[in-house]
Amino acid sequence: MKRRDFLTAGTLAAGGALLTSRLSLANTATGKSRFVFVILRGALDGLAAVPPYGDPDYAGLRRDLALPAPGLLSLNDLFGLHPSLAFLQESFTARELVVFHAIASPYRERSHFDGQDVLENGYVRPHASQSGWLNRALAVIPAVRPASKELGVALGQNIPLVMRGPAAVTSWSPSKLSALDEDTLARITDLYSSDPLLAQRLADALAADAIADSPMNDDSEMAAAPRNNKPEAARGARYAEVIHATAEFLRREDGPKVAVFDTIGWDTHANEGAAQGQLAVRLAALDAGLRTLKEQLGPVWKDTAVLLATEFGRTAAINGTRGTDHGTAAAAFLVGGAVRGGRVIADWPGLSGHALYEGRDLMPTLDIRAVIKGVMEEHLLIPAKALDATVFPDSGAVKALSGLIHT
Repeated sequence: MKRRDFLTAGTLAAGGALLTSRLSLANTATGKSRFVFVILRGALDGLAAVPPYGDPDYAGLRRDLALPAPGLLSLNDLFGLHPSLAFLQESFTARELVVFHAIASPYRERSHFDGQDVLENGYVRPHASQSGWLNRALAVIPAVRPASKELGVALGQNIPLVMRGPAAVTSWSPSKLSALDEDTLARITDLYSSDPLLAQRLADALAADAIADSPMNDDSEMAAAPRNNKPEAARGARYAEVIHATAEFLRREDGPKVAVFDTIGWDTHANEGAAQGQLAVRLAALDAGLRTLKEQLGPVWKDTAVLLATEFGRTAAINGTRGTDHGTAAAAFLVGGAVRGGRVIADWPGLSGHALYEGRDLMPTLDIRAVIKGVMEEHLLIPAKALDATVFPDSGAVKALSGLIHT
């Protein structure tokens, strides 16, 4: 196939001119704008999530895992969405989703740990920094609120590398323990009262827990999901808790404006499945989580952009255990009411033997830093100079992709 850009009507042409109008602080991260970064740990199979059904080599490489066009959710004459991604397809139709394909970080090996490190640290090599690009972005964001007020929140068992660094951030973790009774909590508060640092830490933790534990919308799809004792159900319940907490933090006017959390289970080496199977179940959970996030953010959704990315893709061909191995380029998603969507952005390299990276992987043709820079510049109003020098050091050659966000 010839390489071409697949951009739907209303492409990026007007994007550059619109940037000059984004000088007001009314929609910075200190005002209306909300940004969520979701890390899909384990290497999402982009050729399954966004199948290039129109590529003549797709079916032969994927064999039993190939998804035929009639079963896909339509995007354009080359790409479709996996049938488990109904909310994303609705978002695409509503022009609130941009799909990126053949996208990758600068990393070109196939180690999960190193790949995730590069995705999060913002450099071209693993272990180059102890801070992450998102935290450094928060440190240089145009701000009108006090410097001590956290603009970011990390949701999960640990603060991921992408959110570590010079900017103060808050964190919240799903509870594994029963709630403390009032008497025990009072004793702990009294014990900590003589130490200003511990007292403040306890107060911050209780405040974060109070936000996250606000009553859930019982009409949400995830809240209504049946509970059972299976591992996937337990994982889904914890995921729903994180989604709920994210919405509770972001919809508060005085709360954080930027959030990050991760999902796991994308390392599908065996029995990946096609329209049905383990990958389909996890895609459905992800899709339902995004739908719930929109529902619970309510009017804040119109000012929100959610970026979903993975450390690398998977092999173009399936392996001997009906799965896929570690690859290179993948797919990514930008969804939200603030997104100028309804487009697939892909300089598609094709899947023929000579077009594959090292003869086995989808060739990367889009740098994910270009996408992130575009979102940071247009949505959070971070200056291009700071993006090139601080957020993604020594990345001046990677130009921001413009026109991704409504102005």
